[in-house]
Amino acid sequence: MTNRIIHPEGWAPARGYANGVLTEDGTLYVGGQIGWTAGQVFEAHDFIGQMEQALKNILAVVEAAGGGPEHLTRLTWYVTDKQEYLAHQAEIGRSYRSVFGRNFPAMTMVVVSALVEDEAQIEIEATAKIPQA
Repeated sequence: MTNRIIHPEGWAPARGYANGVLTEDGTLYVGGQIGWTAGQVFEAHDFIGQMEQALKNILAVVEAAGGGPEHLTRLTWYVTDKQEYLAHQAEIGRSYRSVFGRNFPAMTMVVVSALVEDEAQIEIEATAKIPQA
């Protein structure tokens, strides 16, 4: 088996990147997911809404590779507003658990000045280890 591109069914085509790459050993690399829908439309315009959509996007890629939230091993969060993040800790925790349950991989948070998509307030990339049959 060679690396396999993972693209959830029904998603708009990725342009110049892969949403996920699954390696022979079951390591899944999920490209940075932002708060837009499968059709690449921002329905949420607030931090929490975009964060929850980004997490749902990650889960969709992981599930398309045959895994679940328990297989996540790492998340790297890029946020454009540190104060917005800090002001909503309780809501962030609730939204996180609503998508991933109580699965807490290694995480890093990075504050950035901007993201490539102007409307994006957060981008999250992930790594997972998917059991191989």
